Amino acid sequence: MHLSGSITALATPFTASGALDLDAWARLLARQLDAGTHAVVVAGSTGEAAALDDHEYETLLAAAVAQVDGRIPVLAGTGLSNTAKTIAATRRAAALGADAALVVTPPYVRPTQAGLLAHYRAVADEGELPIVLYNVPGRTGCDLLPATAGELSLHPRVLGIKEARAEAERMDALLAFRRPGFSVLSGDDPTAARAMLAGADGVVSVASNVVPRAFVRLCGLAMAGEAGAADEFDARLHALYHFLGVEPNPIPLKALLALDGIGHGLRLPLLPLSSTHAAEAERLHADIAQLEERCRAIAA
Repeated sequence: MHLSGSITALATPFTASGALDLDAWARLLARQLDAGTHAVVVAGSTGEAAALDDHEYETLLAAAVAQVDGRIPVLAGTGLSNTAKTIAATRRAAALGADAALVVTPPYVRPTQAGLLAHYRAVADEGELPIVLYNVPGRTGCDLLPATAGELSLHPRVLGIKEARAEAERMDALLAFRRPGFSVLSGDDPTAARAMLAGADGVVSVASNVVPRAFVRLCGLAMAGEAGAADEFDARLHALYHFLGVEPNPIPLKALLALDGIGHGLRLPLLPLSSTHAAEAERLHADIAQLEERCRAIAA
């Protein structure tokens, strides 16, 4: 399996009463498939994995696997703060039909680089799925350094890395390890075009929940090396990138999805988007709807 292009880190829709909204989940997945998204992630941080119980996690993943039906890879978020628990979660995802696991660095416990090597090797060896490393130190308090990722890239069951640090120097260091069996993926929407123009294989995106066609187009331009066209197109998304950062992810994203009738909110301790940003959400929603229609027309 070679991961590339636009990979959507799916949000998890809830009903007004706080239950899983499986109808909205099916519509969100259908929109991704229709847009040509190259892979999806179920129950990552954008999917509020920490707020899901075991049954909900299994229900979401099984429904996604059934609906996707092998057309694109389905990645399951399985990373936890303990190695044995991560292995168990990865095995459970394998049993539910996931194609790979997205494994974040162990949150909160802050292992050493040697500890990260041992952790990821154990998950890759025993988890029954190929894995994608996920580095997001702003959330976990742990930074998977490029040299460590490079050592892990040699493991036959390590497919790649999602790197959420935005610095060009970090991406450049990781790109030295890129090869057919190891994908380097941006995990930062605002710098994803730059990363792909530098050689990254794609992006695991939050924004593509609401602009899946635009991200497929952006990835196509950037990965083809069309720097001018990619930068020009990326500029149309800057307002969206800014909005998605006005409050912690996925609060702004779910406000936009709710305007599409996909989901009704979040789970505590996350609260709905502040009323301060409501007008901006409405304006942006109209703008991105027009952008998606233009992308649809271009692809037709």
